[in-house]
Amino acid sequence: MMKITYHGQSTIVIEANGKSLIIDPFISGNPAAKVSVEDISVNAVLLTHAHGDHILDAAPISKANNAPIVAIPELAAYMSWKGAETIGMNIGGTLDLQFAKAKMTHAFHSSGIIDEENKNILYGGMPAGFVIEAEGKTILHAGDTGLFGDMKIIGDRHDIDVAFLPIGDHYTMGPEDAVQAAEWYKAKLIIPIHYNTFPAIEQDGDAFVKALEERGIKGKVLQLGESIEL
Repeated sequence: MMKITYHGQSTIVIEANGKSLIIDPFISGNPAAKVSVEDISVNAVLLTHAHGDHILDAAPISKANNAPIVAIPELAAYMSWKGAETIGMNIGGTLDLQFAKAKMTHAFHSSGIIDEENKNILYGGMPAGFVIEAEGKTILHAGDTGLFGDMKIIGDRHDIDVAFLPIGDHYTMGPEDAVQAAEWYKAKLIIPIHYNTFPAIEQDGDAFVKALEERGIKGKVLQLGESIEL
């Protein structure tokens, strides 16, 4: 049985086939997190893009667990400079992790690492999402993204069981656009992410789920630390 746990912002852990992966670990920077970085035990770390609220804890988790970081090549190179084992891949490609397969999909966002001290911005490669397949289930992590028409293609090509969609607005889709994305992805269950961590992205997750239900789409709000099993 697959287990999925939400740890806030865009951080999820997927456990399948006796192993696990984490996507976009942002724990030490989130005061509402119910776990610590030291609590995380995984076999792989997947990154959607290079912003700090998605990569902050990637290198420490990777090194503590001897778990490779999977990311777009530019971000993988950056993480290797932090001493982590990395696997670079690109949009459209699929990586076999043995316990799960991860296909990198495109997202529409920005991606860079801001060096405040030296007033420099390091290019982080293209933003992305992931389609994860394991134990006969398909999980979509859309990454940080705005609405785009090719979500329809992703939904047509994959029988998605659970889709994690950003709803925070300001930096990503807001709830209205995320409802449209949910229609296009056609997932059996939609879970909102990337909201309420900062004032700029405060949203009502329950209202979003209600809007989904009005369209005949099943949604669920996961609290920080809460899990579902498939």
